[in-house]
Amino acid sequence: MVFSFSPRRSARRLCAALLVAGCAAALAACGFHLRGPQALAFSTLHVNLSPYSELGITLRRQLAMSGSTAVEENPERAEARLQILANERTREILSLTAAGKVREYELVQRIRFRLVDRDGADLIAPTNLIARREYTFSDEQILGKEQEEALLYRDMEADLVRQLMRRLATWRRP
Repeated sequence: MVFSFSPRRSARRLCAALLVAGCAAALAACGFHLRGPQALAFSTLHVNLSPYSELGITLRRQLAMSGSTAVEENPERAEARLQILANERTREILSLTAAGKVREYELVQRIRFRLVDRDGADLIAPTNLIARREYTFSDEQILGKEQEEALLYRDMEADLVRQLMRRLATWRRP
């Protein structure tokens, strides 16, 4: 084997390495960082959901990941209380086939919540959060479509919990 040294090729490699290093340094210098958990303005929070419901489990997990707020099971000892006023799931028909069978559904999940202090005064007034997903339906694949619907509902619920956590994180003491 014969190895040849090419000054032109080495210069190109050096320029490419310097360009990559320069881009990495510029990206690091701009202050870019991944969004992590956001600290909440209260140290304890009571959630009026069952710790065994899907929404209750997901919400408690997100609160634990915030690092600054603990879930308090006794509402009198909590600094703030998160009240889930409604959690509704609906399925609406979007379109039909020529034979009158359902072709598409729209799944909608609504959560209505409010945040109150120890005295019952509103910190965040009653607020609606809505998530929507569409999917096609087929009678030949009924089991698969049921699983797809359940997966879409789980995805919507996770999305709504993230929205709720962002709303809680934006509240600051007056």
